[in-house]
Formats: sequence, structure tokens, C-alpha cells
Amino acid sequence: MDYDFDALEEYAVAHSTPPAELFERLGAETRETQNAPQMMVGALEGAFLSFVVGMKRPRLALEIGTFTGWSGIAMASALPEGAKLISCDVNADTTAIARRYAEEAGVADRIQYLLGPATETLGSLEGPFDLVFIDADKPGYIDYYEAVLPKLADDGVILADNTLAGGNAIAPNGEMSEAIARFNDHVRADDRVECVLLTIRDGITLIRRKR
Repeated sequence: MDYDFDALEEYAVAHSTPPAELFERLGAETRETQNAPQMMVGALEGAFLSFVVGMKRPRLALEIGTFTGWSGIAMASALPEGAKLISCDVNADTTAIARRYAEEAGVADRIQYLLGPATETLGSLEGPFDLVFIDADKPGYIDYYEAVLPKLADDGVILADNTLAGGNAIAPNGEMSEAIARFNDHVRADDRVECVLLTIRDGITLIRRKR
């Protein structure tokens, strides 16, 4: 049976708890000001991340790739009292947008924004991280994964975004999809972890140490 995946995502969004009005304005500003607004997680994945954080209740979470802040704000909104999210990115302009909306959402005190190349930033962080969300430049995914896995809490989880690469992970046809395919193969072959690739939006892989 053939499916209209855009229509299915619209249906899923319509039958999920809607995001706060603030996210509508954040989405609109991102589409108006950014060359690649599709980098936003959007309503469905934002709701998924918030749900996971609400169930996992991490004390220390890490986000690699802030962009304009939808994912970080969604996760921070579900953090338990006293918990913190560290969000890192190289772009000061988009991080400023994220910080502005985080302040409006009342979660800025839960998020520590760090600017700089992620590999350098990760080297300065100790962890242990209860939850890590990777959503940055795709050629860097394996390096980010290898940098955070030793700093993952024993029961921590890594979530990696865009692991379907627009449907091209099956037959890579460019730098982005080739990088994602390498990452997917790397994680699947890693005998330290177990993983599941979910077909939510553009794919999100959940990874944890083997029990």
C-alpha cells in the first residue's frame, strides 16, 4: 500500500497535543530568517522529545545543535526541577534567537548555551549525561557520538536526528546522506550499544548501552 507521508505527518500532528503558541512564532521567524528552516524539529518531533524527557527525567541533558531553539525549549520545558540542558552550536545568530524564545518560555534558567565547535565543547564537558540529542552537521555525527558515549550515564540515552536522511540513507547520493549512512552503520555495528531507528519525521535513532 502506498502512503502519503506528508499527509500522515499532518494527521499525526493533528492528533498530538499541540505545541504552545510560542512555537508557532518561533517557526514563523525561523522560516522568514533562515536559509534552511527545515532544520527545526517541528511540532511532532518536538512533542516526541518533550515526551521522552518527561519519561526519562534527566538531571543533565546535552543537545548538540541548537539552531533556533525549538528542540531545546521543548526538552527544557519537560525537565524536572533542578535539572539542566547544555545546548551547543557554532552559530551565534541562531543561538540568540533560541535564547530569546527560551526566556519568553520561562526555561532560560534551565538551558546553558555554549558557542563553539562541538568537538571542542564536548571535550570540556564532564557529564555524565542522562540524555543526549544529536542534531548538528551530519559529517560530524560519528565524532559527536564517540565523544559523548564515554560520558553517557549508565542508564543514559542518545537520540540522533535525521537518520533517514530524507529517505536517502538507503541509497546515499550526497555528502549528507552518505554521512548519515556511515553513522547508522557505525552505531549498528557497535557492540557496546543497542539501538532502534524510528521513522518519526526524518528518522530518529535511540541508542543506549547494552544491558
